[in-house]
Amino acid sequence: MRATREDILAESGRILSLMASDQLTAAQGERIVQDSLENFPLYVTEAILKSRKSYADQVGVAEWSDEGAVFRDTQGVEYIDCLGGYGVYLLGHRHPRVIQAVEKQLHRQALHSQELIDPLRGYLSKLVAMITPGDLQHSYMVNAGTEANEMALKLARLATGKKWFISTEKGFHGKTMGSLSATGKGLYRTPYLPLVPGFQHVPYGDAAAVEEAIRQLELTGETVAGVIVEPIQGEGGVNIPPDSYLPALREICDRHECLLIIDEIQTGMGRTGTLFASDYVGVTPDIMTLGKAFGGGVMPIACMVTKTKWWGQMEDNPFILGSSTFGGNPLCASAAIAAIHTIVEEDVPAIAKEKGDYFLQGLQRIQQTYPELMVEARGRGLLMGMEFRNHETGYQVAKSLFAERILVGGTLNNAQVIRIEPPYSISYGQIDQVLSAVERSLQK
Repeated sequence: MRATREDILAESGRILSLMASDQLTAAQGERIVQDSLENFPLYVTEAILKSRKSYADQVGVAEWSDEGAVFRDTQGVEYIDCLGGYGVYLLGHRHPRVIQAVEKQLHRQALHSQELIDPLRGYLSKLVAMITPGDLQHSYMVNAGTEANEMALKLARLATGKKWFISTEKGFHGKTMGSLSATGKGLYRTPYLPLVPGFQHVPYGDAAAVEEAIRQLELTGETVAGVIVEPIQGEGGVNIPPDSYLPALREICDRHECLLIIDEIQTGMGRTGTLFASDYVGVTPDIMTLGKAFGGGVMPIACMVTKTKWWGQMEDNPFILGSSTFGGNPLCASAAIAAIHTIVEEDVPAIAKEKGDYFLQGLQRIQQTYPELMVEARGRGLLMGMEFRNHETGYQVAKSLFAERILVGGTLNNAQVIRIEPPYSISYGQIDQVLSAVERSLQK
């Protein structure tokens, strides 16, 4: 039932007053937590609360403020962020340079009319062409990574006139219908079957399996528009393929005249120690998708970037792929422009490599001490994973770390592999603090 005008104004005013508080009182902080524990079951879903480690023992923790490599709850308690929004916070929380760019843009113009030229989208697209490998040139700006992958799949069919896609087991490309069809995890796919037809999944890291899938499709009269792949699987468990994998896929796609789509949504912008994870082996895809850290950890923005030769049909109908109301808007574009400038000026990929190497060496030393609990510690740059013997062990480690005010994360539905994706601004002291906490959790 719709509330009265007076009740709506009273509740929205109360919320706005909390938002306007420079510093919450203890009572205000507790009230926000209690409000949240009531609001989610009634108006969102209780499942979100139950999936959070902070709710595991019926103790609610609501994040309220953040900066650098930490966030704080409503009582001002500080946590080290080693989850990093599953890749969003490469530049940390509220990087000053990104915040400054967004604030200046907000005071000038937030969104655009959609009818006139919006200059920042053009500037951002030029910068994307400047930082991406090879002859990638034309960008299509959207709001989230799954939209970018939707655009990539649509463009591949449009540009080649072909139909099928080869994807990988355990791959994750999003949860809209086309991206979900490419995703290789049955847990996410099963409730929505049948999905978009024309997707075949093969083992990750096995280029021969990709070629065999294409051969079988072509032999039976089908056509293959593209191969979509992550250079390192994130949600799949921080799986790193052989160095020969992406170069082999590039050669296979060229020979079969289909497009290589590399999903850099989680790995891109410097997280893995090179600007893009595919740079590690020197491969240029036909289409690359970006997201997460692309907005500098401040604004939601993603994009698809491709080569001129695949872009031809867009010139006749610029809306044939889609027409995103908010894609590439001035506010989000300003954040991405500032993020690119910061990543290049501060050489974030080099910092990510140096700190990632140090972090991973520490995790590997711990793994060697407790091999009966931790199977492997692996990663590249600031994208790392700890693989445990089972889900229960990983969950207990994550829970133990959270009790020590360190946030990590498994995959969305499993804790057998715990991901560690901290901001580049994490200090060596904070890394040592995390390593000590991991070791204590395994001692228990």
